[in-house]
Amino acid sequence: MAQDPRNALSALLRAADIEDHEQVLKAANAAINADNKDHVAKHTKVVALLKLDRFDDALRVISGGGIKLQATCILEQAYALYKTGKLAEASDLLESAGLEKRGLRHIAAQVAYRAEKFHETERIYRHLLDTDAANEDSDLKINITAAVAQSQWQGIPSSSPSIIAETLDAFELCYNMACGELARGNTSLAATLLQRAAILCDNSDELSDEEKKTELRSIRAQQAYLFAKIGKPSSTLEVYEMLGPATANDGRDFAVITQNNHFALEPVGNPFLRQRKAESLMASAAQASLFNYQSNILKRNNLIVDLGAFKTKGVAERTEKILKQGSLPTTNSQTNAASIINAAAHAQGLDDKEALRKLQALAAKRPKDVGLVLTIVQLQLRQQQAGAALTTFTSFLNGLETSEDTNDTDVRFSPGLVALAVSLYRSQQREASAKAEIIKAAQYWQYRPSQSVGSLLLEAGVELMRSSNAEDLLLAGSSFENLFREQQGSDVASAGLVAAFAASDASKIKKYVDQLPPVHDLISGIDVDGLFAAGVAVAPSSAVSKKRPASEEANAERATKRRRRKLPKNFVEGKTPDPERWLPLRDRSSYRPKGKKGKKRAGEATQGGFVKEEETLGLVGGGGVKVEKAAAPSSNNKKKKKGKK
Repeated sequence: MAQDPRNALSALLRAADIEDHEQVLKAANAAINADNKDHVAKHTKVVALLKLDRFDDALRVISGGGIKLQATCILEQAYALYKTGKLAEASDLLESAGLEKRGLRHIAAQVAYRAEKFHETERIYRHLLDTDAANEDSDLKINITAAVAQSQWQGIPSSSPSIIAETLDAFELCYNMACGELARGNTSLAATLLQRAAILCDNSDELSDEEKKTELRSIRAQQAYLFAKIGKPSSTLEVYEMLGPATANDGRDFAVITQNNHFALEPVGNPFLRQRKAESLMASAAQASLFNYQSNILKRNNLIVDLGAFKTKGVAERTEKILKQGSLPTTNSQTNAASIINAAAHAQGLDDKEALRKLQALAAKRPKDVGLVLTIVQLQLRQQQAGAALTTFTSFLNGLETSEDTNDTDVRFSPGLVALAVSLYRSQQREASAKAEIIKAAQYWQYRPSQSVGSLLLEAGVELMRSSNAEDLLLAGSSFENLFREQQGSDVASAGLVAAFAASDASKIKKYVDQLPPVHDLISGIDVDGLFAAGVAVAPSSAVSKKRPASEEANAERATKRRRRKLPKNFVEGKTPDPERWLPLRDRSSYRPKGKKGKKRAGEATQGGFVKEEETLGLVGGGGVKVEKAAAPSSNNKKKKKGKK
């Protein structure tokens, strides 16, 4: 007698260890064929399909199973939507279902991570860590550090706990921490963490040899990127050569990223062969699940390679499509990068002056294009036209500032543009204008959301604290208050608040003083005696000499070297020199003039020569002037002038 399919499925599910998911799927299909209303069998089929990575099939079963099955399989449906890249649908489903269950929170965190909402991911994982995380403590910490690192790669500030590499006991934790430090630019600590991650991974007892090789390849690839960041391309290429081609266990994302980084460091060579490689890389990237900032880098590299292959018309058309899709002005890095590449396509093959004229004509058509204006400013600076660059940039900023569109003014006071304006002002020794620019930006963001302008608020607060003006100090305190609110209790913001309000309003600093670290902890590693022995550091002079400084040995040799005395050509040692050697030639006794004029001048000299008679003529106002006395007329010397007959 044949066994009941439902009983067979129940017996199979009661097994202690079920690894054959195909067998479970067959048993579930048999139970459904026997009874189409068996929701347990349908639920089991959905789970088996998910285990087999057949996510589209799982979604079809859920959607065709009726309302009851959909209500039962919310977690499974959200996971399948997440794995198929339908992040918006997954987020809507989770929001409608609520996040009371812990499993749904885990899926919500993964959906937010894949949707690049890293602050939301970090918030969910921290909540899970604070609520009954008995067996998930290590995994949650790893996921939190991954979200923090991704925030740093996007340029979004996030919480950064102090790190002591020796206290980290999981290689995943070391790796994520290293990625975050690398994104912040702290390469020395990142190198230490990556090295420790490799050691912990190699010594792990929980991984098989094959899994160790896969994890170590990711760590080595990140070390190669680190070498490239610190200016060691030869070491980077050595690591990539050691890694070799991608394996089946690497995954498409890893393969595409490592191939792009290796490709970017190779010698240029034939531009048309590089274009063919870039097209192949882009085809592989289309099949990978990259984050937006990663795919944007690949697209930008592809455009640059096409420019090198003289595909200027195609590059110009593609970048113009990108510019038309967005709104100008913008602080979006992808749009501004497309604008710069578009400018390069229009100016390719022209010298700097011709390129500048062409781009200025193009800027008249696109007056709100940030990337284009930055390109023009860069060209003017390269041509030693700092004043023209400042005029171009301030005109652009004034146009945005007078606009009634809020987006225009937000872009105008974005940290990058404000920093460039301050730098250009200071290069022209216009400190008052630079300070006015900082004050204007701080006042603009004082009563507006400032999640992405933390760096501007920090620099504005530090600059304004140097002033003795009470209004400047109040504005500095307001900037630090916004920074403190946005960064959730930053120590830097607390110190700034205390410094800004200490003299004007001491009541405001009481709650911030207690949050500052003790002074002893800050100076514990400082060698005071060594600082005193080193002396006071002097800022270098603004005038930079082009001459190479002489070495100490050369200076000492020059000091001891005597100046050689120059002697005449006919000098004979022991012979008395001519006493008239310092007199002019005409004043020497041996001087004999040549020619009639020379003899006449010699005859008129005072030594035995003819003395001219002089007389003094009186002037009306008094005084007189000496003139040569005219000779008396002589009848003998007078000759009669013959006239015509």
